[in-house]
Amino acid sequence: MVNGMEIQKLFPVCKDYLWGGVKLKEKYGKKTSCEPCAESWELSFHPDGKTMLESGKTLEESVTAKELGENVSGFPFFPVLIKFIDAENNLSVQVHPDDEYALANEDSFGKTEMWYIVEAAEGAGIYLGFSRDVTLEEYERAIKGNTLTDLLNFYPVKAGDCYFIPSGTIHAIGAGCLICEIQQNSNLTYRVYDYGRLDKNGRARELHVDKAMRVTDLKKYEPRQLSGNTLGVSKYFNVQKLKVDGIMRLNATQKSFQCLTCTQGEGIVNRQKIECGDSFFVPAGFGEYTLDGKMTLILTDVRKYYLEINSSDAFIEGKIVDDNKTVVGLAKTSANINSENIVSLCKDLMARANLSPSDITGVNILASNTTEPSLADTVSSALGIAVIENNI
Repeated sequence: MVNGMEIQKLFPVCKDYLWGGVKLKEKYGKKTSCEPCAESWELSFHPDGKTMLESGKTLEESVTAKELGENVSGFPFFPVLIKFIDAENNLSVQVHPDDEYALANEDSFGKTEMWYIVEAAEGAGIYLGFSRDVTLEEYERAIKGNTLTDLLNFYPVKAGDCYFIPSGTIHAIGAGCLICEIQQNSNLTYRVYDYGRLDKNGRARELHVDKAMRVTDLKKYEPRQLSGNTLGVSKYFNVQKLKVDGIMRLNATQKSFQCLTCTQGEGIVNRQKIECGDSFFVPAGFGEYTLDGKMTLILTDVRKYYLEINSSDAFIEGKIVDDNKTVVGLAKTSANINSENIVSLCKDLMARANLSPSDITGVNILASNTTEPSLADTVSSALGIAVIENNI
């Protein structure tokens, strides 16, 4: 890049939560006095821990709005936070509120997140969502009786697995998991159950049961996986997995910065060495750059998403595409071409991708073989998404 920020290695802030281990220091190269080293905040503008650069300045104070990218400019805050988490012991069972509740009650944004499993001990797993629909009374009774985990899904995990956790989903990382977490820029957690543990001062850690009961989704959790290299999508972050074996060329456009986090192997990012555990920041508008080596990288940026509806006499086809023209969702139905069936298809597409209408910038309806008047307006109104044309 000419007259702008170069690709920068990031220096994380580490946290010493009581459930943490030693792998981030001993295996993943984190330089910290934290004992234990539970988390390293790789990309963070959050006031509880801001990512540093080699210059000694924070990334936040060093980067310009242009270098963050056009898609970031629409947020009142930097939207994403990336961290490594080393769970030597179980994390508490917890839940995060959505933006609406958090802004109204906490003067904060909520938290949607996703986990990429970097490594896992034999038998390690996670608690994620209820295994069936539960009532508020059942939820409260299980908390009081210390039987909450009996109501939850337990998923054994292995390296390379990925899970998306929308706000309101009850969850806990189990002992033996080391994960890369990509999340909304928030540090707001409602702790529900903590196994009766005491902190380093001999006190039980605070629980937030009343708040948690107001925001928890009590429906059965249904895990959903995206296809291809895309691991997770939301308006706050887009996450892809890159398997580099030799030379790979990427391009950072003016739409968004890119963050590269190495979870396995090593290589070169534009003449800079990257090792397992390292993260690099690529400014928006940097243009083409080169990866070289044998490594697995998590690439995080911020994208915009669109619904595109097309039809023929035989079917309706729906796609969710991002502003790089990548298809992140695809579905077809043989139903009749009308607004009700199009709305149903769109809702199904969004559910499969863990997206809500607020994550979608616009819908483009190309259905011409219908007699229904004002089809686009009817669909737009039902979904709460603006109709646009020639956007993709």
